[in-house]
Amino acid sequence: MTLPAFLFSALGEIAGCFAFWHVLRLGGSPWWLLAGVVSLGAFATALTFVDSEAAGRAFAAYGGIYIVSSLAWMWLVEGVRPDRWDAAGALLCLAGAAVIVLGPRGG
Repeated sequence: MTLPAFLFSALGEIAGCFAFWHVLRLGGSPWWLLAGVVSLGAFATALTFVDSEAAGRAFAAYGGIYIVSSLAWMWLVEGVRPDRWDAAGALLCLAGAAVIVLGPRGG
């Protein structure tokens, strides 16, 4: 359940933030803000489905997924292809997220 929750969260957060970007930076219709607020609410709700005993750990691990998803959004929605530095940074972030998620927890 963790990966789908992270992916849905990323989509909600990125779409919600992009809606505000669209209005405030690109001069889009203020109606986009309504969709943005709904998307951000979906993002926050989806994170509660992550199996973790600590919210901070779930949020930290989510960061790696968010970064990769943001670069995918940049490429697929905005038409800007990530470069090798984007890819290297994303891989480093995914490695960090994996350490957080998969690291052994002592009792």
